Amino acid sequence: MNRLFAELEPSVTVTEQNQADRVRYILRSNTFDVTELERLRREALPSSGENASAEDAAPQLAEQTANVDAAVNTPVVVDSDDDGTVAQELELEKMRSTLEEAIVETRSTPLENRPRLPRLALSKQNRVVVRALNSMMVTFLEASRDLCETDSILFGAALSVCRIIGAKLSKAGRATGQSSAPSLENKN
Repeated sequence: MNRLFAELEPSVTVTEQNQADRVRYILRSNTFDVTELERLRREALPSSGENASAEDAAPQLAEQTANVDAAVNTPVVVDSDDDGTVAQELELEKMRSTLEEAIVETRSTPLENRPRLPRLALSKQNRVVVRALNSMMVTFLEASRDLCETDSILFGAALSVCRIIGAKLSKAGRATGQSSAPSLENKN
């Protein structure tokens, strides 16, 4: 596939890992339905008038189908550097369970006892985690019945992002480090 892409787009440099990640993302995000994917596969295969015959196309289609199935079932690998030297696996099922646990925990926690969320850096890894959780949140938000439940889902998602990337959370409530007395009383 990388060779074919290089022939079609010689001015664009793409690593095999990056291309495999993009294919996996397209397959997992259901951007195309099954019939559209089959049509694209047929277009990608050489026609009988070109380099390959019709007999060669059938094994290639079976091989591509096997590769697609393998791509859907493998974890997503995200390049954290442009040169691909450092890669980190993101396990979507683990992220989904972390999201579900955080939402359930948030629903049962009063507002004043929720942890204070830290500010996060806009790194590539953090953006990838947020994008992955955004796509998972759709089902929860569609099932939301009221504003309180939507608030719990959104706060739970933010909490799960912090847990996945390893950000430290304050264990106390929102008033951590602050006095409940008005500022005028604290001056003396």
